[in-house]
Amino acid sequence: MRARMGILLLTALLAGVTACGNEAPQQEVPVKAEVKIAQSDLGPILVDQTGRTLYAFTKDETKSSACDADCIAVWPALTAESTVDAKDGADAKLVSRVDENSQAVYGKWPLYYYVGDQVAGDVNGQGVDDEWFAIAPDGKLVRKS
Repeated sequence: MRARMGILLLTALLAGVTACGNEAPQQEVPVKAEVKIAQSDLGPILVDQTGRTLYAFTKDETKSSACDADCIAVWPALTAESTVDAKDGADAKLVSRVDENSQAVYGKWPLYYYVGDQVAGDVNGQGVDDEWFAIAPDGKLVRKS
C-alpha cells in the first residue's frame, strides 16, 4: 500500500513538474542589440543582428510605446539591457532606447518584431491592420506592401 501511494505521489509530482514546463518561457533581455539595414522585398529596411525585420506601430507617440500586454504577445519589443548599436547602414544618430525600459528606438519609433515572421527576411507583419510597418534607413515608415 505504501509503495503504491509513493508511486502515485511521484507520478503526481512529475505531472506537476511537466505542467509547469509548458508555461511560456521568460524571454531574457540581451545586454546588447544591433540594428542594421538589409534588402527585402520592400526595399532597404531595418532589421536586428540576426536579420529579423523590425516594425513600428503607428499608434506609438514619439519614442513612447502604446503597445499593451496583449499587443506585446504578438509584437514583442526589441530590447537590450545596455546598448543598441547601429551597424551596416543604420544611422547611429537615430538609435536610442526608451528611458523607462529597455526597448530600442529608431528615430521616433519604438521597435518590435512580429511573431508571424519565422525566419530572417520575412515581412509578414508589413501593413497589418494598416498600423504596423517596416522602417526605412531614414527612420520613415515603409508604407508599400
